[in-house]
Amino acid sequence: MAEQSSDRARREQRVTDQVVASFETTDNDRFSEVMQALVRNLHAFVRETRLTEEEWNAAIEFLTAAGHITTDTRQEFVLLSDVLGISMLTVAVNEPDLGDVTESTVLGPFFVQGAPEIPLGGDIVKGATGEPSWVYGTVTDTDGQPVPGARIEVWEADDDGMYDVQHEDGALAGRAHLFSDHEGRYRFWGLTPTPYPIPDDGPVGRLLRRAGRSPMRAPHLHFMVTAPGFRPLTTHIFVSGGPYLDSDSVFGVKESLIRTFERHPAGTPAPDGLRQERPWTSARFDIVLGKA
Repeated sequence: MAEQSSDRARREQRVTDQVVASFETTDNDRFSEVMQALVRNLHAFVRETRLTEEEWNAAIEFLTAAGHITTDTRQEFVLLSDVLGISMLTVAVNEPDLGDVTESTVLGPFFVQGAPEIPLGGDIVKGATGEPSWVYGTVTDTDGQPVPGARIEVWEADDDGMYDVQHEDGALAGRAHLFSDHEGRYRFWGLTPTPYPIPDDGPVGRLLRRAGRSPMRAPHLHFMVTAPGFRPLTTHIFVSGGPYLDSDSVFGVKESLIRTFERHPAGTPAPDGLRQERPWTSARFDIVLGKA
C-alpha cells in the first residue's frame, strides 16, 4: 500500500508539474507568476480534499449558475468573492501601511459609474425611502492638511434594503458625488443606514444557506474618495450599535470605520438650517488620504 501511495503521489505531482511548466513560455512574468501559483494552490486543494469527480462537476455547475445570473446590475462573482472573504483579503494585501490613513473595505456589487453631482449640503436621496441623515466631515492628508477638490462618491441602500439598481424603474437614487471645498470639508443629506441581505436568490445564497450563514450586512454607507496625488480610497462607515457588526456577511466591518449616528427629534434645526419634519440623524466621518 505504501508503494502504491507513493506511485499515486508521483502521478499526481507529475500532472501539477506539467501544468505549471506550461505557463513558463509567456512573455509576461507577472502573468506567469500568478497562473503558476494558482495552479499549485488549486492542485493542492484537490489533493488535500481528495476531490471527487461528482464534487468537481457540482463546482462547475455552481460557477455556470453564477455566470447565468450575472447581469449589468447583478454581479454574482463579486458576491462570491465577498462571502469567501477574498475581497477583504485582497483589500488587506493591497492596503499600504500608512499610519493614520482611513482604512479601506470592499467595493461591493452596487457601485455605478456616472452618479449625479450634488453641491455641498445637497441631497443624495432622490426618492429613496428612509430616515434622513446629515453626513459631514473633512478630507485631509496624513499631515492634517486639507485636500480641496477631492471627489467623494457615496451610495447606499434604502430602508427596504434595496439599492436603486435593484428596483425595476432604473432611477438613480441614494447615490451621488460631490467635491470637498477649499478647506477639505464636505457635507450632504443621505439616509440613516439600515441592515440588508446581500442578494441571496442565486447560487451564492444557496451556498450561504448550506453553510448555515446569514446573508445580512451590517448597516453602512459607501464612500469612494479620489484626489490627484493621493491613493484612491474605497470604504464604508458603519452604524455604532447596529446589528451584524460581528457577523457581516462579507467580513467588511473594521472597528475604525464604526461611527455614531446621533439622533435628533423632528423639528430640530439641522446644521444647514433645514428643519426636518421627521426624526433624523447626523454622523461625522473625517477622511485621511495617503499620498500616491
